[in-house]
Amino acid sequence: MLLEVVVSTLDSTHLRSGHVDVFATRSATHKCRHSIVGLILVDVPKTVKATAVRDLVGVAATQIKVVRDLSWLFREQPTADYGIDAQFEAVDKGEATGKLIAAQIKSGPSYFANPTAGGWWFPLDADDLEYWLEHSLPVLVVLYDPDADRAYWQSVTDSTIVVGPQGGRKLLIPEAQTLDRDALPALSKIAAGRPYELRVRQLRLALPWMQLLHDGRRVLLEAEEWINKRSGRGDIQIVSTDDASEDRVNLGSWFIMPGLRPYQEVLPNLVPWADVVLHRETYDDAQREAWESECVSWDRKGDTWETLSYDEWASQFAGAELRPYRNGANEVNFWRLELVLNDLGRGFLAVHEFAQADGWILTPRKAD
Repeated sequence: MLLEVVVSTLDSTHLRSGHVDVFATRSATHKCRHSIVGLILVDVPKTVKATAVRDLVGVAATQIKVVRDLSWLFREQPTADYGIDAQFEAVDKGEATGKLIAAQIKSGPSYFANPTAGGWWFPLDADDLEYWLEHSLPVLVVLYDPDADRAYWQSVTDSTIVVGPQGGRKLLIPEAQTLDRDALPALSKIAAGRPYELRVRQLRLALPWMQLLHDGRRVLLEAEEWINKRSGRGDIQIVSTDDASEDRVNLGSWFIMPGLRPYQEVLPNLVPWADVVLHRETYDDAQREAWESECVSWDRKGDTWETLSYDEWASQFAGAELRPYRNGANEVNFWRLELVLNDLGRGFLAVHEFAQADGWILTPRKAD
């Protein structure tokens, strides 16, 4: 039994308003809803709308698919309708990750009555859309088809929203995007965060390396590229040294598989906050060793002669792009590149310093 005073809803059977006590009694044979306006108590029969039942069915079915097929956690949001019905939490190797997706769940045949190429259009309410786009979590719209027992989904982002000829906004829910095990990679990526927020988060994680460069340490990106593998397989690591290339500290190592993309493009994209240049000492030593092997000969007396001077031989690398400094057995290319803080890195350090301070900032007002 629920008691309401204007817009307040209480679970209690005893409500105090000012100096007036209002008591409600629960009947074992007749349940009713008591609506109180001022001091007038009116009995209104409880009814359950068919749309509410369909939505509850959709939420329950979605919960089964999230828990059973994805092995994720599902949390229903059983509050007043604010446009979010549930949260999904990603689980990795049996551990809850704290990475969440908010979901609006709709159910019933009406959402599938007018199919279009590739799926179904879902009209977007202006208030709901604004709320979803500003939500702290990535948001999905899930449509559940009770006849087929299938749920379809689409993320709500600026790139998935379509503006109609009259200015209305809608979302294409693809028939190919079913809520099942096959959706796990895509949903895991979404749970990691919106692309904008994810990029900013990645910059934050790289802050210690930026700070090392700012403080005068050298930071190197080293890679071993397996050149005969179509997967582009490679091992990379980030290391820090002092100015004399000593006091070497390993900051982390990774395994990458960029496919057929050339490493001179792949490696700089891994560290967008720095310019990537050749580690001069390594490449000078490797070039001189290669020059001696190709252009210098020794006789029995230990005398040497050159078929080509070092400067002439080394001119082939003038203005050359990033390249490995050595190849091993025609199997592995070895790279050692130095990172130099660029405008993005310096700017992000400045933003980080600013964000740690206190103070109020003027921001634009929301449009009415």
